[in-house]
Amino acid sequence: MIDDDEDEGLPGSAPQVSDEGGLFAPEGGWRVRILDQSGASEDDIVEEIKGFPTLMLANAFCQAYVRDSVERCRVPGASAREVLAAWFAYGEDAEVVDAGELGWRSAGELEDFAALSSSEIERDWRSLDPRLEALDPELALGDELDEEDDDDADEDGPDEGGEKPGDADEWPIPRHRA
Repeated sequence: MIDDDEDEGLPGSAPQVSDEGGLFAPEGGWRVRILDQSGASEDDIVEEIKGFPTLMLANAFCQAYVRDSVERCRVPGASAREVLAAWFAYGEDAEVVDAGELGWRSAGELEDFAALSSSEIERDWRSLDPRLEALDPELALGDELDEEDDDDADEDGPDEGGEKPGDADEWPIPRHRA
């Protein structure tokens, strides 16, 4: 008789789901931990973001977050080595909690991030943030705006709030549409 604990290597058996990097998200979703490289916090943890439905999404968030952090440490004319030094002194790292070897790690791509500037799309961790749904359920991951909402956008002038798109220094907080 085969013990249930010994059947994970049998051909045709389903992959095992574990709390440390299995195929499915743990209860409540995957968590991403933001780490302060400067050591300003006692345990280097700035925050934990909960609710990523898939490991792939949590990994993509980490990658975009670190890319953005590296770009915020970049100054004009800085070498890749100088950008890395600034990131290690002032930047923020990100990791998927309990993902084990399946979780994205900055160490594998950090030198590339420092050597080449990242585009706005590569740095857009905000669009992957599961907290966006709490601000506006219509903008949750996978949801698209209605066509009538797209027609309301006026590219040449200010929006209803009087601000031009892209004027804010911080990411825009979605407004509820009436």
